[in-house]
Amino acid sequence: MNTLCALFVLMPGLMLAAPQALIEGDTITIGNGKLKRTISTKSAISTTEILNKLDGKTLVPGNAREFVLHLKTGATLSPSDFSIVSKKAGQPVIDGKEVACLEIGMKAARPAMEAKLTYVLGADDSFIRKSLEITPAQDLEIAGIDLESLTLAQAYQPYTISQITARGAGQWRPGLGQPLYTRESGTFWGIEHPASVNTVKDGTLVCSYLVGRTLKAGQRYTTHSSVLGVADSPDFTKEAFFDYIDQTRLRPLRLQVQYNCWFDQGKNVEAGKFIASVEKISQELNRTRGVPPLAAYVIDDGWQDPSDWSDSVWKVNKKFDPEFKDVRAATKTAGSSLGLWMSPGCVFGGQPAIPAMRKAGFRALDPWMSLSDPLYMEKLTDRLGQLTRMGVTYFKLDGVFGHLNTRNFDIEGFKGSEQELNDPQYDPQKIQYLTDGSDRLIDAFQKMHAINPNVYIVISNGAWLSPWWLQHIDSVWMINAGDAASGATRTGELVYRDRVYHDLAVSENTQFPLCSIFNHEPKKTSSDESKDTFRKYLYMDLSRGTGFVELYLKPDILKPYDWDVLAEGLLWARQVFPTFKQSRMHGGDPRKKEVYGYTAWLDDQGYVSLHNPSDKPQSYTFTLDRKSGLTKSSTGKIYQLSSPLAESLAGLKDTWRYGETLTVMLQPAEVRVLNFDTRRADWSTLTALQTRTKEDFVKDTSPDASKDPVPAPPNGPSKKHR
Repeated sequence: MNTLCALFVLMPGLMLAAPQALIEGDTITIGNGKLKRTISTKSAISTTEILNKLDGKTLVPGNAREFVLHLKTGATLSPSDFSIVSKKAGQPVIDGKEVACLEIGMKAARPAMEAKLTYVLGADDSFIRKSLEITPAQDLEIAGIDLESLTLAQAYQPYTISQITARGAGQWRPGLGQPLYTRESGTFWGIEHPASVNTVKDGTLVCSYLVGRTLKAGQRYTTHSSVLGVADSPDFTKEAFFDYIDQTRLRPLRLQVQYNCWFDQGKNVEAGKFIASVEKISQELNRTRGVPPLAAYVIDDGWQDPSDWSDSVWKVNKKFDPEFKDVRAATKTAGSSLGLWMSPGCVFGGQPAIPAMRKAGFRALDPWMSLSDPLYMEKLTDRLGQLTRMGVTYFKLDGVFGHLNTRNFDIEGFKGSEQELNDPQYDPQKIQYLTDGSDRLIDAFQKMHAINPNVYIVISNGAWLSPWWLQHIDSVWMINAGDAASGATRTGELVYRDRVYHDLAVSENTQFPLCSIFNHEPKKTSSDESKDTFRKYLYMDLSRGTGFVELYLKPDILKPYDWDVLAEGLLWARQVFPTFKQSRMHGGDPRKKEVYGYTAWLDDQGYVSLHNPSDKPQSYTFTLDRKSGLTKSSTGKIYQLSSPLAESLAGLKDTWRYGETLTVMLQPAEVRVLNFDTRRADWSTLTALQTRTKEDFVKDTSPDASKDPVPAPPNGPSKKHR
């Protein structure tokens, strides 16, 4: 993209259509109808002003340095160490859209190098990207790069936890790849990389990442981009940031409903059993009850042969055809495709193969593989590409840099997961490894996307919730939780999962869209509960608003009424899915048994879910306004209230306006789902499913009856360490 700016040079004063890039003496501007950045080149290149046209406010940073190169020697280089040799501005057309582009060419003497700063802004974008290209004249060891470094009193860091541990259950919150905001004007900042280090300390905003490499003489290196974006109010910067993430993610958000065999067959999975599950699910959901075909049927842990991976990794065992021909044919017949589970770090399912790989020269840690090892990562990338070309459309990458209890780091002098590595003094080395491993994973993801632009990739255990992962993959595990939501009842299961949602989204203020979280739900491994119990659990689960819905079922034991409820919930999710992009949690803390729920909105459509986890009735009040998730364009609209759960409407009127307040009395363990539409929603297909089967579960109250209404997953212990 950088070279596009060189198409032509604009003369001062030339009239331009938006977006605009202007050079007027020592002042350079780039802007459109939403924002403008002003840069001075008088002494050293620095940003002097940022105009947020959406809220009408201007930021004036101090001590602004457009970049800082941190050399391994400890020395730093900033624009004051360079002389400007060229300035170019243009409006090239990229993918049919006009953009504004600025290039500033520079040269340094000590050490000798050429450099080029590039700024890019699209006509409709509310954000400007910046990158730096450097070409050293001799070998140059670079430790890290700041692409923003300036003082700004109103800047703040919404996510402040830095917990980069090797040991500790649920103690994995690296805090990497999180954005920065400002309080008085709505702006967001960051480096577009999941392992970036974006911080605000004592009023100084720095957006940086570790490089940790030696650039060879004449080697051209282009940094990751930084981003500066704007919102129409500092109260809604998070929403604007999520809009930017949605706009720039590699693949559009989509409703990915699929089946995973882990709670069905566990490691005992084999082709015949798997095909039988595919056929059963397709028959019950698609052909009998009208649910669209699933996006994928997924073979979890149990398909791999870990005997010897010195030549090729993640080989197929004898339970399946080497190319999965039979199971792919079955999924194709079901109108779907095949998905596979894998563990990039060999954290799960691949450890027996490590000794042979170590002997063959691969770099192994204790006890897993290094994701920064070029040899292993080349083999892994090749294998992922082979499977993608074969027709595998979904990948669950589980055990990336570790799991719930343990993480591994490739650091000189350590085996990988020693308790000593919990010490923050080792954070720079740990971040360097996470950066290097992320870069190699991203390379694999890009190659998979080139083979199949519709591939769906999830990163699970050992990953972390940076929104910039979504520029490369589709969904990220919620971290710090087990795969099977524990709880003696469905209320307990909901609270287990929702307390983690509350931790990450509310208490910790993680800046990650809920629409792209992998939560390991819904689960249905027993038929020993009533339709009403399953229905309320299912709606509450789906109302969390993730586009990734992985079904953990035991299809052979489900009754017709179970399939009815499951189909009903999936059809509801499909109807409200367009709202999921801005899904959010509201209310209190599930851990404290306070009323809580989820909500998501478009201009003409929205929903609110409510759950009372207490054993006592509780009243809850909810205002229909922008702070609760309604859009800026919702003012003045009239919404028709409806619900596929008729009892949810008790005590509420039929129509509602923006700004009105709902007060609801919820009984113990009650779940309500409220749908708001400018045109009343039609739930007749869903309500027909509610009465399709007269049979329902009746609990056996005899003394010898089982006291566990929802049995634990079969085939051994759950992978709670995952």
